[in-house]
Formats: sequence, C-alpha cells, structure tokens
Amino acid sequence: MKISFSVNGNPVNVDVDPETPLLWVVRDELKLKATKFGCGKAVCGSCSLHINGDLVRSCSYPVKYAEGKQVTTLEGLSESEKKLHPVQEAWMEINVPQCGYCQPGFMMAAAKLIQEIPNPTEEDIRKNISNICRCGTHPRIIKAILKAAELNKALIAES
Repeated sequence: MKISFSVNGNPVNVDVDPETPLLWVVRDELKLKATKFGCGKAVCGSCSLHINGDLVRSCSYPVKYAEGKQVTTLEGLSESEKKLHPVQEAWMEINVPQCGYCQPGFMMAAAKLIQEIPNPTEEDIRKNISNICRCGTHPRIIKAILKAAELNKALIAES
C-alpha cells in the first residue's frame, strides 16, 4: 500500500505493508538511522520521534497512521547542520552519551518537554521523561535538559 507523509520537511511516498511500524520504515526504507529499536513494546523510548509535533514511540506506531502527517526524526530536529537545536547543543556540551544508543529518543523527548515546559525543574524532567537508559547516564541527561531549556530561552530572546 502506498503511504504519503513528510519526514523532516520532505515529502515521502512508501509502498509497504500499512501495519509496518513507522520505526522500520524510517530506518530501512528512508535510511534515517538515528531512531533506534530498543524494546519493540513502546516502553524504553529509543524509537521516539515527533508526529505533527507529538512525541510518539515509533516501534508500535503502524505507518498507515502517518498518512498525510509531519514526521520529525533527530536528523530533522535542527534547522540546519550549522544551527543545531538547543537539545543537540546541550547534549554535546554536557557530553551526555555513554554508549549513546538510547540518546536520540531522549533528545526527541527532551525537545518536546522544553516546548511544553520551557523552564522545567528536575522534578518536571523525572515526571515527564520516561525513556530508559541502561548505561545510567540519567544525571547527565537531566543536566543537559536543564541546559537545553536555558539555551532555548536565549534563542527565543534573540528572535
């Protein structure tokens, strides 16, 4: 079945089984590898991306529901390669990843969080980010989200 949607601002058309998880379409058909497979049960968050601005765990999201929608992966989070998203900047500045496998999902969740709660507390982060990191980098993740919120506020003030 042909399904049309937008990924990172670019229109795409795929001819796949409509029940195929969006994760596999993004990774295997569209060759965007930042979104990761973790648990396959929408629990760990490694596969998190945005659909029409909402945070979605793509491993359990059939591609047929993406029809006509805007999908954003980590590759499309920034405005350009020269201008990173505040979350991406903070992740690099704080040096968050240990193994790094789960980090794209955390970054997508963090971007949504600072959009909804521009000045989050550590408690806000703990309550709203349910992704799992097996390496235990949660303290650096929290620090990076707080930094991303700071960078985002500065960016908004500039515009």
